[in-house]
Amino acid sequence: MSEEEQEGAVDEEAMMAEWEAMAEEGADGDEGDGGGEGGEDGGEGEQGFAEEGSGRVLDQDEIDSLLGFDGGEEEGDKRGIHALINSALVAYERLPMLDIIFDRMVRMMSTSLRNFTSDNIEVSLDNITSVRFGDYLNSIPLPAMLAVFRAEQWDNYGLMTIDSNLIYSVVDVLLGGRRGTAAMRIEGRPYTTIEQNLIERMISVVLKDMSAAFEPLSPVNFSFDRLETNPRFATIARPPNAAILIKLRVDMEDRGGRLEMLYPYATLEPIRELLLQRFMGEKFGRDTIWESHLAAELWQTEVPLTAVLDEQSLTLREVMNLEVGQTLIFNKTPDDAIDVRCGGIPMVEGRMGRAGKRIAIRVERSKSMERRAYD
Repeated sequence: MSEEEQEGAVDEEAMMAEWEAMAEEGADGDEGDGGGEGGEDGGEGEQGFAEEGSGRVLDQDEIDSLLGFDGGEEEGDKRGIHALINSALVAYERLPMLDIIFDRMVRMMSTSLRNFTSDNIEVSLDNITSVRFGDYLNSIPLPAMLAVFRAEQWDNYGLMTIDSNLIYSVVDVLLGGRRGTAAMRIEGRPYTTIEQNLIERMISVVLKDMSAAFEPLSPVNFSFDRLETNPRFATIARPPNAAILIKLRVDMEDRGGRLEMLYPYATLEPIRELLLQRFMGEKFGRDTIWESHLAAELWQTEVPLTAVLDEQSLTLREVMNLEVGQTLIFNKTPDDAIDVRCGGIPMVEGRMGRAGKRIAIRVERSKSMERRAYD
């Protein structure tokens, strides 16, 4: 055996001996960890190994904060993964006209509900938020009444929710309940037919005011469709669809409740461009003064008119062979109608004649139908 082979064998034996020693030390360490009193040392060893192998372990507060379900955050303050999920929602601030519409509706509802109940009623707007339809249905406190209404001109639906406090308050007022006492609330029973009919009358009043509030922006008629007490039967959109939620507060001295209206974005899509305005009648940069001036100048613009006696189709050879003195015969007689055109578009039709020393055309009919064909 050569010297190089002997040196290689010695190195290999030394490496194997080192591996065996490392394996024995690992086995002794495991036995020592497992033999601790009460198993505490073994648990600490496993936790330390987990921290070294897979990184730091998160506690429950850190997990809640990461997912965006921190209980200490304010309503509407979304964080973490929850904020990423809801990032597709269009903030209602991008539709500034909604504030003007529902502020006008609140003033109208205060007057209408006072006339409806003959009581002192104050309606206030709590907030306007963007939600997902499925999340809103799951958050409705029951018992409640859910009214599905239809926007006829927009060909879509909306949802109105009346909570139990407002229902019993309105029923108590309409049926002559005493003032100064809170409405009696009976749990564990469905709403009676009388209660539903009274609430339907109130819903009709609210829908009429809502139609009047949208009138300056876009004429629309909100009609009552049906009344439900189970949120599953009031589904008007898919659960992940975004919607606008408007929360109103109705106070009747020491009684009252909440009234909420929900519009899916698909319902408001026909008037989305109008809702983007910052004030009523905004023209997005258009200047009405210049529009009026341009229209006045256009009416005074001179345009050339051409009287076409006849049209013929010739080949290129025939056109190239035209000579001086050659006669072109028109297929028109003095009694035939002649087209008068502007820029190649037929405008009117008339008869050719003479006025003094000039050739004239008497207009007989307009050719608006042919102009539409050109358009």
